[in-house]
Parts: sequence; structure tokens; C-alpha cells
Amino acid sequence: MSRAARLLDLLQILRRHRYPVTGEALAQELTISLRTLYRDIDALRAQGADIEAEAGVGFLLRPGFMLPPLMLSHDEIEAIALGIRWVAGRSDTDLSGAAYNALAKISAVLPEDMRENLQTTGLMVPPPWEDKQVKAAEDAHLKLIRQALRSERKLVMCYGDVNEAVTERIVWPAVLGFFDQTRMLVGWCELRKDFRHFRADRIRDLTVSAERLPTRRLHLLKQWREQCANATDKT
Repeated sequence: MSRAARLLDLLQILRRHRYPVTGEALAQELTISLRTLYRDIDALRAQGADIEAEAGVGFLLRPGFMLPPLMLSHDEIEAIALGIRWVAGRSDTDLSGAAYNALAKISAVLPEDMRENLQTTGLMVPPPWEDKQVKAAEDAHLKLIRQALRSERKLVMCYGDVNEAVTERIVWPAVLGFFDQTRMLVGWCELRKDFRHFRADRIRDLTVSAERLPTRRLHLLKQWREQCANATDKT
């Protein structure tokens, strides 16, 4: 492995850790000596990386540092292109536009040969089959759901079940899942007193409440995951 590649790997390892990591652990993961590690840390600092060091505790990279130009492998480029095109074709208009903007920004900072690989990759995502009228209504709802997720506010909705019976629900949104043909909202339903899964295309009407969630969204997400794990263990 070249030193440049090793420095990038070291930077990525430091970014993964929110708390200080020891030099021994870093050296072991990179399969290098402590002396080499210390030289690599000094090299990153010389490039502007804000790496704190405390004896007996370890190293911590403070946020805000990037190494230009953006260095990605060909596999990473293909993964990014494939993922962004999947998101662009299966999300609301705003998120789709943001995906293409992100792809353009990544392309702009790549070396020329990698930029060409990004633009000419042989991997593709087929367009989803969708009813245009349903898509337009769902598009507006997805934006509101994402807004509620970010602001941690309740959602007030009219929801139609599989038999088209409509009920009014107040939901504490936890997560929005994007599947190939379906978008699914997971949240705590005040009517059912439990977590429920709501298909976005069955939402008849939706507003974001001014009322904030009584608990953090991440706590809701943890509770839902634990409930799913317990249900799996019982089967």
C-alpha cells in the first residue's frame, strides 16, 4: 500500500471514531508500527487536519477537514452513482433534485479519469413503474414527512387501509423507508397505542403538527427496532 493510500485509510478510521482511539489500535488496524503511525499523524496535521492527542487516551480528529481532491476507488464511484440514481428515481422531487446535485458536486472534484468513469458506468437503475396521479400526491406527502422527521414534530393524517376504510391518525414519525415500489412511514400511532407502518400512497391527507414529539426521534427508532427484534426472536 502506498503512503498516500495509507494516509487516506488513517483519515477514514479517525472519522469513524467519535471518541479518542489509541495509537496501538490505529497501528494494529493499519498493520504499521507506532513510529510510522506517529509520522502519518504528523503528515495529516501538516495538511491541516485538526488531530488532538492526549497521552494515555489517544487521538481524535475534529470535524471539518477534507483532503482535496476527493479520492475514491472505482468501486466507490460506482456505488455512489448507483445509489444516487436509485434515490433520484424513488423519492420526492426535492430529494431527487438534491441527489443529482450531490452527484454533480462529486463529479466536479474528481480527477478527469474518475469523472469519466462516474459518467459512463455500466451500472443502471431501471425506472420504477408509477401512477402519475398517485405519484404527485405522494410526492407532496413525502416532503412533509421528511420535514416532520427533521423537526421532530407529530403528523396528523387521514389514512386508508387495505379495505379503503379511512381513519384519522396522529403519528410520531420515526423513520421513512424507501422500497422499490413503495415508501413506508414507521411511527407511533396515538390511535393504536403502538408502532404502525403506513404506506405513503395510502395517505389521503397530511399536515405537520406544531406539537413536538414527547420523546426524541432516535429514541422512537430504537424502541421500534427492539420491538422488531423481539418479534423475530419469538418466531
